[in-house]
Amino acid sequence: MRNLIRFINTYSFFFLFLFFEVLAFYLLLSNNHFQQAAFLNATNSVTAGLQKEYSKLTDYLNLREVNQNLSLENERLRSKQQYSFHKLYGPNFLINDTLYQRQYLYSKAKVINNSINKQNNYITLNIGSLNGIQKGMGVLAPNGIAGVVKEVSKHYAAVVSLLHSNAKVSVKLSNSSYFGSMQWDGEDYLEGVLKDIPNHVELHLGDTILSSGYSATFPADIAVATISSFEKIPGENFYKIKVKFLTDFKNLSYVHVVKNIRKTEQKELEEKTEVEYD
Repeated sequence: MRNLIRFINTYSFFFLFLFFEVLAFYLLLSNNHFQQAAFLNATNSVTAGLQKEYSKLTDYLNLREVNQNLSLENERLRSKQQYSFHKLYGPNFLINDTLYQRQYLYSKAKVINNSINKQNNYITLNIGSLNGIQKGMGVLAPNGIAGVVKEVSKHYAAVVSLLHSNAKVSVKLSNSSYFGSMQWDGEDYLEGVLKDIPNHVELHLGDTILSSGYSATFPADIAVATISSFEKIPGENFYKIKVKFLTDFKNLSYVHVVKNIRKTEQKELEEKTEVEYD
């Protein structure tokens, strides 16, 4: 208390001067409309600037929550897409969406490890067998295909990235029924090659490449790439086609693991057919 009194006594003239300055400023604003308006405008400008910077800061701090919400929304939308359902055979006229039965389920996952600069690249996800993840399940990026689950532990899954020397995806042209195989050529992580497209098929730069749905791993009709270049090779029956992946593998944060409910049934039937008729 004694120190406080001593401090006030020492700087008493400064505090008195400051008091009169505030009083004079108040009287000036109270009796002069022009100065009052100018002060209010200046105050509003400063306040608006501070609010703008504060808004930018809070938006940045909320990016993680925004990304998670967007990922959950993508999961919900994917589950409602028509390619997630299988149409019943026959001339059915049913109500309440009983014409389609769900075939694909999606599980959101966060990418916790990823590589793009090797010949055989892998992706690690933060979900595993406890979340129902199994070997052979497909993995979808926000745009396109990311890879296929290779190994699973209780809490994690290792995914063979599309950027892998042995990774192939069955795809088709969006404007025709011709299908082929898409894979990475080991060079640019943004590009790959499309094989087995006959050279009599009409192609255009920018044509969209879709998943074919033939592998039972991915739903059909998911956009995965666009044609960036193509040429006919003399003496060959197929085009040499370069494609640009829609997935940016250098910017993967969240993905969705695809479960085909009918995959086991399809595989068992195909294996049985091969044994009996080969």
